[in-house]
Amino acid sequence: MSSFKSHIQSQLNNTLPGREAQRKMAPTPVNGKNNPKNYEPANDDFRNSSVLVPIITWKDELQVLFTLRTQSINHGGQLSFPGGGKEGDETIEETALREAQEEIGLNPEKAEIIGRLTPLYVGHSDNMVTPVIAFIHHKQEFTPNPNEVDEIITVPLKDFIHKDKLVTEKWSLRDVPYHVPFWKIHHVPLWGATAMMMSEFVEISRPFFKNQ
Repeated sequence: MSSFKSHIQSQLNNTLPGREAQRKMAPTPVNGKNNPKNYEPANDDFRNSSVLVPIITWKDELQVLFTLRTQSINHGGQLSFPGGGKEGDETIEETALREAQEEIGLNPEKAEIIGRLTPLYVGHSDNMVTPVIAFIHHKQEFTPNPNEVDEIITVPLKDFIHKDKLVTEKWSLRDVPYHVPFWKIHHVPLWGATAMMMSEFVEISRPFFKNQ
């Protein structure tokens, strides 16, 4: 696991693949006309948010943790990383850890922050979301907060490296037909903003697995 950590740290110190990697998992209108404002803020009064990208290292293989959000909250019924809006003077990292503690009972002392991925602007909620990578080295039990999380799942990272779980379908989003790429890793598909952030992490992880 230490070699993977070194690999990711090295990748984070280089120029990240950014928007190009994110948009590989972006829904695109069937008519081919994408709306750039969905991913680029019109001004700087957006809300700053962050999510934790938890990489579990204590198991036999590297795993990524996701939550299934309760139906009653924003983006309910979707797979996501734990996270939320920045409060007060806390850092992006502090926000991600606090939200993960609130949502899944993560012990922040057992999370090693590795670095940040490229922020992603989510237009329909006017949030600039920064993904924060954390390695979870020590075993712990996660407990979903029923007000926010219906289920906690972990998925082997290698499932994202190999493309057999990558699917694209035609969906209707807000009554507009889209081609939607998603990962079939659960009975609920992993798509949208979370998939776009995950896409960049997959991009920087892939060279490590090629050398295995």
